[in-house]
Amino acid sequence: MTSRNTGDTAWVLEPILEVPHVTAAVMLTRDGLVTGYTDALSQPSAERVAAITSTVQGACRTAAAAFADRERADVRQIVIESDLGYVLIVPTDHGTCVAAYGDGEVRLDMLAHRVHSQVVRLGEKAMAAASRGADDTAPA
Repeated sequence: MTSRNTGDTAWVLEPILEVPHVTAAVMLTRDGLVTGYTDALSQPSAERVAAITSTVQGACRTAAAAFADRERADVRQIVIESDLGYVLIVPTDHGTCVAAYGDGEVRLDMLAHRVHSQVVRLGEKAMAAASRGADDTAPA
């Protein structure tokens, strides 16, 4: 199983698929646009998953803030358990998100570890790109 992407996202999603019983993953922007997805999903399915994931994140941020009587809350992860399996949603600090699905046999701890590891790597790559961009604008 490999990832289909609109950019270079295979390095993020493919290691997630190595976790036993993980069948699909999507990378998306905070506003719900697909930036990459795995072969188990068609493009329309990936777009639907991304839109739903974005909505779920917004609802969870609002719920967390409401319970704490605050205006805003950052969400570190969202786990959805169903009779079909688990959905794990992990937003990044720079506005993207990774969502993965494992069937009922998946070890949630392994899935969470792998997704969080990939999100950290994604953040490191974004920070490196940002610092290179800052160097490009420095006077010579």
